[in-house]
Amino acid sequence: FGTDAGVYDHGRNAEEFPLMIQYGGLTPRETLVSATRTAADLLGLADEIGTIEAGKAADLIAVGGDPLADVTALQSIRFVLARGRVVLGE
Repeated sequence: FGTDAGVYDHGRNAEEFPLMIQYGGLTPRETLVSATRTAADLLGLADEIGTIEAGKAADLIAVGGDPLADVTALQSIRFVLARGRVVLGE
């Protein structure tokens, strides 16, 4: 996930999550961890990003539903906080 290796167009990465569950055998929680904490670890950025903790970059999204119950909720972004600034939603 998130390698830009010719799977989905930029901005459509959340469409990979149902496939990771269906064909990869991951749980919804595991798909979220792979796209956040694991990705940050692999990039050597775990001290800066990947989890919600004090001192890390304030990059967050809010979606229209519970992605642990239905991972396609990640395709319904309602709010984006990037570098501590609201860029979508209120």
